Amino acid sequence: MAAVVSIIVKLMPESPSSDLETIKTEAKSRLEKEEAKNLSFEEKPIAFGLKALYIKFALDEQKGTDTIESILSTIKEVSSVTIEDYRRAFG
Repeated sequence: MAAVVSIIVKLMPESPSSDLETIKTEAKSRLEKEEAKNLSFEEKPIAFGLKALYIKFALDEQKGTDTIESILSTIKEVSSVTIEDYRRAFG
């Protein structure tokens, strides 16, 4: 059985006018196809009305972060994807 990892990803929208709800919906759909579990979303203000979207989820360690970055970076209105935290989950 493969280990499970806890991952936090930061999505930066292209502009303050980007629709974060649409980005959340698309990110959730894509991550669930990769069998991500326990998804949670948090918006954090950056500057000048721009908000970053943080997504926390659990994933099979064998999936890797490259796949996650690739599928999230192609979401419309997302300018960058950064893995903020990656750690093995216990239990």
